[in-house]
Amino acid sequence: MIRALYDWTISLAEHPRALWALALVAFLESSVFPIPPDILMIPMIIAVPHRAFLIAGVAMASSVLGGMLGYLIGWQFFESIGRPVLEFYGKDVYFDGFATRYNDFGAWAVLIAGITPFPYKVITILSGTTGLSLPVFIFASVIARGFRFFVLAGLLWKFGPPIRDFIERRLGLMFTLFVIILIGGFAAVRYL
Repeated sequence: MIRALYDWTISLAEHPRALWALALVAFLESSVFPIPPDILMIPMIIAVPHRAFLIAGVAMASSVLGGMLGYLIGWQFFESIGRPVLEFYGKDVYFDGFATRYNDFGAWAVLIAGITPFPYKVITILSGTTGLSLPVFIFASVIARGFRFFVLAGLLWKFGPPIRDFIERRLGLMFTLFVIILIGGFAAVRYL
C-alpha cells in the first residue's frame, strides 16, 4: 500500500499542474491543513531535479502567504472566539501577560516553527492573536520557510538519485519516521 501511494505521489509530482497543487498545500498548511508541503515537494524534486529551486520558491511564497492567513485568523477571530473561551475558563487575566512575553520572543518562535516539524500554523495563528508585529512576522516567516525549503531543495538537487534510491529501498522506514516526526510536532504543541 505504501509503495502504491509513493508511486502515485511521484506520478503526481511529474504532472504539469504539480506546482499549483504544491502551492495550495503549502498555503493551507500554514493556517489550517495538517499535512506539510514536504510530502509533495520531495517527490517533485526527485522527479524533476532541474526545477528544485523553483519548487522551493513556490513552496516558500505560498507558505508565507498561508501564514498571513493564519495571522489574520488569529487577529480577527480571537475576540469573537478565543477570548470568550479564555473567560469561560477564567484564564483571560493571564492572556495579556502571555501576549507581551510572546511578542518579546515572537520572531524566534516563528523562526523555530517555520524550520522545524513543529506545526507552523499554531505559530501563525498565535502571532495574529497576540498582535506580533506583522512586518516582523512576515520577515521571520520568509527567512524560516525559505531556509527550510531551499536547504531541502539544495540537498535533493545535489544528492537526488542516491536519496531516491535510499527512499525507495527503505520506503516503510521512511514513512514510519515521517509519521513519528509529524505526531511529535503535534504532541509538542499539546504539551509545550
